[in-house]
Amino acid sequence: MLSVNEHEEDVFHHVRDAIGFDLPRGHVDSHGHGVLDFSLPNVFGFQLTKFMVLQLVAAVFVLIVFRGLARRIQSGQPVAGRFWNFWEAIALFIRDEVVRPTIGDHEPEHFGDNHGGTNSHGHPSVVTSHPADQYLPFIWSCFFYILICNLLGAVPWLGSATGNLNVTAVLAGSAFVATVFFGFRAMGPSGFFHNMMPDTGLPGAFGSVLTLGIFAIEIFGFFIKHSVLAVRLFANIMGGHTVIAVILGFIAQASHEGIVIWGLVTFGSVVGQIFIGCLELFVAFLQAYVFAFLATIFIAGAVHKH
Repeated sequence: MLSVNEHEEDVFHHVRDAIGFDLPRGHVDSHGHGVLDFSLPNVFGFQLTKFMVLQLVAAVFVLIVFRGLARRIQSGQPVAGRFWNFWEAIALFIRDEVVRPTIGDHEPEHFGDNHGGTNSHGHPSVVTSHPADQYLPFIWSCFFYILICNLLGAVPWLGSATGNLNVTAVLAGSAFVATVFFGFRAMGPSGFFHNMMPDTGLPGAFGSVLTLGIFAIEIFGFFIKHSVLAVRLFANIMGGHTVIAVILGFIAQASHEGIVIWGLVTFGSVVGQIFIGCLELFVAFLQAYVFAFLATIFIAGAVHKH
């Protein structure tokens, strides 16, 4: 069991990672310290944490949903059911409104896959293949994994793993590696780096120095852009949960001010939390979209000549 007396000095402990889950039926031990009802085990000397479990839940959920969706699409029939249509619509939005337009609008090639159902004559619909579709698995994986991690934070007594900078740093690192990999594959290592060295049109040593200076700035900016991916996601998710915790904390602060003040503060805090909670649901989708969109932009810049 995890003693939480140290949390008295940490007002952010409810939005941080922990070795257990804060459950509503916690009790007080013989020393007067609060303890959690459920703590995670230590496996072979490796301590499991709450965010590790939530990330695993998100990964398994995405795997199950999209394996099921893929099987339904492969059957050749239109995907039926509100649950499956919901996820398919989001996936198609990311493909048609983010990845394809951002990475490149090339002439599509037709092939005989019948995803999309049948046409008015009862024959399988012809779907177009786009060169940008080769990057879809990575972008889809980032978007839906981040989305589920964000949404888990809306479930009482759980949390958002994306509110931890370590998690978002790994996600940003994955985007960095993917960008470099796709850039190397499309243009070769020399072409990838040469793409960051624009032709200034200036002759002599001054032109060479200016080109090298711009190249250094481009390299530095390349790292900064991916670092911002981590900070942006972390700050928005962490900030939202912190605001909710602060609003609800007003109730405890007003508990010593009399029943009238306490009642007014409680009512205002609960109403405010409801509105902020609804906003957080929007932010969960928005931040997953922003991460996927920026990752797509970075990939597009790496696979095309400037």
